[in-house]
Amino acid sequence: MRYLILSAILASPAFADPAVIEDVSARQNGEAWRFDVTIRHPDTGWDHYADGWRVLDMEGNELGMRVLHHPHETEQPFTRSLSGVVIPGGVTQVQIQARCNVDGWNDGTTVVDLN
Repeated sequence: MRYLILSAILASPAFADPAVIEDVSARQNGEAWRFDVTIRHPDTGWDHYADGWRVLDMEGNELGMRVLHHPHETEQPFTRSLSGVVIPGGVTQVQIQARCNVDGWNDGTTVVDLN
């Protein structure tokens, strides 16, 4: 019985800390928006790192995505920008959602007011 329990524990997936959004600034530039997003994630190298974030409307439709092409294990938290995001007229709030290459999209989002 002990071996069965130990096998179950060893076979369980490891749950890592999700990529967390610490700060967002949004600025309108003509018809489009620029988002500066600060993320914290315990990157360990190429095997596990925050690899993107996206802008969603409040219904969950993707309006823009920033792909992060490398780990930031020595730069935490880090800020990256995305310009040219077109926000439909009348939209006053969006959500920002972070992702890592192991755990996928974070369940939580950060709501941003576009005032």
